[in-house]
Amino acid sequence: MDSRKNKPQIKLFSTVNGLNIIKSPIKAQILSLLKEGGLTGSKIVSLTDKSKSTISAHLQDLYNVGIIDWMIDPEDRRRKIFFINAKFLGDLSSETEINGDTNQYFKNYITEPDDPFEFFRFMFRTIRVSLLDEGINIDPILHNAGIKVGMTVYKKLKSSDIDKLTKNLADFWKNNKLGRIEFKSIDPLIIQAYECFECEDLPQIGRPACAFDSGIIKAVFSSYFKTPVKVEETKCYAQGDQFCRFLVKHLK
Repeated sequence: MDSRKNKPQIKLFSTVNGLNIIKSPIKAQILSLLKEGGLTGSKIVSLTDKSKSTISAHLQDLYNVGIIDWMIDPEDRRRKIFFINAKFLGDLSSETEINGDTNQYFKNYITEPDDPFEFFRFMFRTIRVSLLDEGINIDPILHNAGIKVGMTVYKKLKSSDIDKLTKNLADFWKNNKLGRIEFKSIDPLIIQAYECFECEDLPQIGRPACAFDSGIIKAVFSSYFKTPVKVEETKCYAQGDQFCRFLVKHLK
């Protein structure tokens, strides 16, 4: 279970007008709902169990700062559908996700001084664990970075044959020391990752942590299917599992 699930958080968004900080729990709840797709105002009211006037005021505030936008519902032109129109950057929390002494974690991390890759891996871990220890979650930034990488590498991996594409992606994972991936199913598309570069050595935080890997997978298969896909990480080393598992879903 996510240790921060019921704790107040500050959410950071990047809009065309710059950085915006969301401190209101109700606004944060609305934005969490809109992450899954556009919703009408009446639907948001029913899901939040808040009054129509309260939700309308918060929606107007979010619209005014450029975090959300709206369009006319094609099924009922009297209604608006609200959606996120900004880039989610991460969370700030007064609570850390990591239990225990992070200094001890770093001491236990064994690196090979003559292996540049192992040193880079250690640096990546140090930065991420240090941020988590301060209550800073940068998963959305890592996810967006993964999407950019995935869009770039797809040009070299692409194939009209999905079996060839999956082989190319598995080879890419191995050759770049990201770990080892296996395709357990094509329909539905299920990927399992072992020796995961991103999370295998992270402290146990009780939630999936492979935001960068998810971004790469999302970009590759969105490009292949020529339609956006959603990548859900259902298992992860960071929550005590023996491997990471990704389920790739077509968006409805």
